Formats: sequence, C-alpha cells, structure tokens
Amino acid sequence: MSDPTPWAEVAELLGGATAETLYMVLVSTLLAVLGGLPLGVFLHLSSPVGLSPRPTLHRILGVVVDVVRSVPFVVLLVVLASFTRLLVGTSIGSTAVIVPLVVGAVPFFARLTQNALREVSFTVVEAAITTGSSRWRIVWTVLLGEARAALVGAVGVTAVALIGYAAMAGAIGGGGLGTTAIQDGYQAYDERVLYGSVVVLAVLAFAMQLLTDITAKAVDRRRSATG
Repeated sequence: MSDPTPWAEVAELLGGATAETLYMVLVSTLLAVLGGLPLGVFLHLSSPVGLSPRPTLHRILGVVVDVVRSVPFVVLLVVLASFTRLLVGTSIGSTAVIVPLVVGAVPFFARLTQNALREVSFTVVEAAITTGSSRWRIVWTVLLGEARAALVGAVGVTAVALIGYAAMAGAIGGGGLGTTAIQDGYQAYDERVLYGSVVVLAVLAFAMQLLTDITAKAVDRRRSATG
C-alpha cells in the first residue's frame, strides 16, 4: 500500500478542486435564476389563480417542467453530451458541466419561484389591482417584492442542489471536487483526498445555505415591518 498523500498536497489539490466546483455552481446558479425566474413568474401568472389564466398553456408548460425536473442528473449528463459538445466544444470538464447543470436547474428554480409567488396574499394583489397598477408593476413590486425572502431561500436551495449535482458530474470527468474524490481519492485508495473532498463539499453546502438564510432574513419585509 502506498504512503498517504502529504497534507500539503491534499490541501493544494482540494483548493483547486474547490475553485472549480464554486465556478460551476455559481455560474449555474446565476443562469438558473435568470432562466427560472421569468419561467416561474409565467407559470404563476398563467395558472388558474394568476393574473392571466391560460389553463391549456399552463398545463403543457407544467408538464414539460416536471418532466425535465424528474430526469436524474446523471442521465441528463449523458443525454445532453452531444448538445454540450456542440455548444462548448467538449462534453467533459467544469465548463461543459455547466450546460446540463443549467438545464436541470432552470425548471427546478421555476417551480420554487411559482410556489413562492403562490404564497403572496391575494389581498395584497387585489389592493394593487384596485389602485390601477399595471400588470408589470404588480409582478415586480407586489409579487416579487412580497416573495423576495422566499425567492432568496429558493436560490439557496438551488445552489445547494447544484453542489450535489456538480459532485455527481465527477463520475464522468466533470471536474471539481467530484472528480477529485473519485479519481484521486477512491480510485487511488487515498482516504485523505476522498474524505477531505467530502468534508469540503459538506462545508460548501452548509455555508451556501447559511448565507442565503441570513440574506433571506435581512430582506424579509414581514420581519422588517414587525421590527
């Protein structure tokens, strides 16, 4: 059995892998929010309780969103390999993994957005309609404004899920802590690298959740009003 990797080398290896994982997760989270937020708003507006009910379109779009959400991420990696290669020139590596991460996260965040908007009191929306506010103003000021704490929480949930997805991508050479744990840790029989990768992944998930929880409390309009 070979000697364990010196801790200095483990730290250097995990440092680079952590940077790759953060790159994948942060970029994917940003793109998921940019794509999922308007999709979630439209899902809410077109629902039976929305400002512009469109039952048929809402039902069709809802089915598409749920189907994509239900596909296991590992399967999504394989299915989108050709599309990813066409888009970024390769299907492996941290940049390539961002493509399936975003495809999987957009419908996920869209549903979280829809649920957050659904919790906004109809009385508040009705009051805005009564005052003659435009639909855009109601969406931006009332719906998104009242749901901002829940939306920040949804960003946190999405980011934590993406940390797990990015780690799974390591099974096919996706880069980051997942690849380090599998190739440099498990396959090389190096417990320091393996368990070190697991610990860092757990710390990243905890830190991301803690940060978004603190931010959500800070922007919670109800807490501010109570205070």
